[in-house]
Amino acid sequence: MNTDNPSILDRIRFVLVETSHTGNLGAVARAMKTMGLSRLHLVRPKSPPDAEALARASGADDLLAAARCHDRLVDALAGCRLVIGSSARLRAVEWPLLEPPECARRLLADAGVGEVALVLGRERSGLTNEELALCHYLAHIPTNPAFSSLNLAAAAQVFAYEIRQAFRAARGETLPVEERDLATVEALDGFHAHLTATLVEIGYADPEQSGKLSRRLRRLFHRARPDWTEINILRGILNAAQGRKDPARFLRRPRKVDGEGERS
Repeated sequence: MNTDNPSILDRIRFVLVETSHTGNLGAVARAMKTMGLSRLHLVRPKSPPDAEALARASGADDLLAAARCHDRLVDALAGCRLVIGSSARLRAVEWPLLEPPECARRLLADAGVGEVALVLGRERSGLTNEELALCHYLAHIPTNPAFSSLNLAAAAQVFAYEIRQAFRAARGETLPVEERDLATVEALDGFHAHLTATLVEIGYADPEQSGKLSRRLRRLFHRARPDWTEINILRGILNAAQGRKDPARFLRRPRKVDGEGERS
């Protein structure tokens, strides 16, 4: 799969067939745009995009404005080398089935060469057998058998997300990892010695029976893996608990003057 060029996402069409609720048009546009998809095709929508569609689009108005409308599904699929239809129910006629992750991988693989399409049917009845006949595969989102009703826009978001994930995986993209300046073993050891001494000093720990408590606290902080800043904060708290910090030092600070000249 060659995803070096981000425009590969521009070759993936989302085709909505006879959508009943205009709000779903906007919600699908929003779902697409959040995942970097932009090609929206509409086949005989019950109503054109209206105020509700724009409200649900929530910033994806440009996708609605650029959406192409067609009288026939075959026209919306013109030029596509791969077409995958989505259906909430499994069909009596055997059809090559894909789950969303595999659906996304196949769409991206073929989009590297040419145009592809994902077709989502009507809110109530999905796609007809005649419309499925135009598809190479059928994609099915596994849901709770006792309640398999999935909103059209929610289904579109699932597919859009999987496409984005497959696109990122192919490019080796991962979330940024925070680089923490973790405290060293000797710093942690010094902290634990300070902690043990403080717990004894404030009367929390028995100096002759604090070994088990100390080991548990070590395990706790080893799981947390504190960084240098956090160790310094903890040592400061221990110093305050030992009476080495004067609470009155905050009262001696000059108070800030607000914009009207009054002291705050």
